[in-house]
Amino acid sequence: MDFEQLVKRAQKYDDEAFYELISLHKMSLYKIAYSYFRNEHDATEAVQEVTFRAYKEIKKVRQPQFFTTWITRIMINYCSREYSRKKKTSLQEVDKGVEDSESATLTKIDLEQHIALLDPQLQVVVKLKYFHDLTIGQIADILKCPEGTVKTRLYKSLKLLKVSLAKEWLS
Repeated sequence: MDFEQLVKRAQKYDDEAFYELISLHKMSLYKIAYSYFRNEHDATEAVQEVTFRAYKEIKKVRQPQFFTTWITRIMINYCSREYSRKKKTSLQEVDKGVEDSESATLTKIDLEQHIALLDPQLQVVVKLKYFHDLTIGQIADILKCPEGTVKTRLYKSLKLLKVSLAKEWLS
């Protein structure tokens, strides 16, 4: 059975078809959630919540070939809202982590901490591009914005990260 037929069956509340769709997407959804929350519990909770929301709203998918984009967008929106809600606590932890750093060597954790300090719109673009290996076009589809906007956000993000990392390296 092809993907579009599977989506159409799921839109008729065929539970098996919906389960199959979620099974196809759960790992990529988990990776997106994990890139935001950096812990298994919150990432798993996000996948569960997004699965529930997708099940409730599956009729809203107008073109079955865009199901992947649609459910990815739901995940990004959910993660962005939850991230904003937890931002104050997260920033305190990041500040503490930076203060406790004994080495000037840049690690993946250091980079993730710097990314966490970016504006949420910029974070999404960096995470989708570099953590999930999506193309500019795919990111534009997910974010429902022009490719030029994605390129601008990516350029701005990289420029800010370069400045931020340079300051840390020099201090």
